[in-house]
Amino acid sequence: MREAEIWRLLAANLLCALSIVLAAVVPAAFLDGFSVLGTHLTWLCVCSVCVATLNVILHLVLKPNQSPKRRSFAHKISRFLKCCIYFFMSCILFHAIIVLYGAPLIESVTETFLFAVLLSTFTTLQCLCLLGPNIQAWIRVFSKNGAMSVWESSLQITSMCSILGAWFGAFPIPLDWDRPWQV
Repeated sequence: MREAEIWRLLAANLLCALSIVLAAVVPAAFLDGFSVLGTHLTWLCVCSVCVATLNVILHLVLKPNQSPKRRSFAHKISRFLKCCIYFFMSCILFHAIIVLYGAPLIESVTETFLFAVLLSTFTTLQCLCLLGPNIQAWIRVFSKNGAMSVWESSLQITSMCSILGAWFGAFPIPLDWDRPWQV
């Protein structure tokens, strides 16, 4: 059973990586003048939508956290709305953290917020898909030795690496976004 879960997890992660690559390549066929560096705001939107859509579809198809209980339609709608609120709150929180690390508050608000959305897509959305809006489950998974499945271990690794990668990506440059070579 564990080996089958590992293969499913590997397939899901490979599909997510493929969606990021396709988000950089496919829009160039449909949008004139599209490039990851030249039209970075468009790429941030496309990448966030692709990864978010794929994550939701994968978790609906693979069902890594199959619950034995059957839930009512009202409960599912309530859970979906809570997940949407949590995702929006994480976008606001990441935006605030990015601004506190030195990104301009007013001048580049679109770039900063879209980066926060992308970071939330890689971290919070996966947590919401796997754990739902259950704060106790989040605390259990992200505490020491709290992961109880390969999916939760992958969730820990992916979330931490996304946050550390974003921080280390900005670490070498001072976040003075007013210089032309940094924009």
